[in-house]
Amino acid sequence: MKRIYISLFIVVVALAVLALVGCGQKPNSYYLRLHIRANGDACDEQAVKLKVRDAVVAYLTPLAGEVKDKEGMQSLLSARLDEVCRVADDVLANEGYAYRSRAYFSTETFPTRTYGDLTLEEGVYDALIVELGTGQGANWWCVAFPPLCFVEGQPTDGDGVQYRSAIADWFARHTDDK
Repeated sequence: MKRIYISLFIVVVALAVLALVGCGQKPNSYYLRLHIRANGDACDEQAVKLKVRDAVVAYLTPLAGEVKDKEGMQSLLSARLDEVCRVADDVLANEGYAYRSRAYFSTETFPTRTYGDLTLEEGVYDALIVELGTGQGANWWCVAFPPLCFVEGQPTDGDGVQYRSAIADWFARHTDDK
């Protein structure tokens, strides 16, 4: 009888340890998000956020086309953080804003989001953050790898970005390589 209690105790302790280890969520290792945060929620600040989004995506689109993995995308973006800020700051300055942008990498929790046939569950993801001014306003995000944001000449979903074709194109180019 003692053996049963000891065995049961060991199993409970092992499960508790596994549960505690699992509570510290690790970032999804396959995806890299792009997150643009507006300075505030005023209509003009939200509008300029979308103009910054369009400019940053237009800048990164030709660069992202041949990236083969998340690490390659992180490397590409890391080498161009200053340029991403310059692109965003040019838009802000042209629109008459005194505040500027900041670009950096972070690991953050994102809600569930569907891109065409792909659904990314709520969870922790690595992301390139482009923060405009204080970054306290509503935000916009997409997936930088695989490159769901970077699609040229495709019809849009109303926000100026077409998601489904990008993922289909990327997977078509890269799944045969494996």
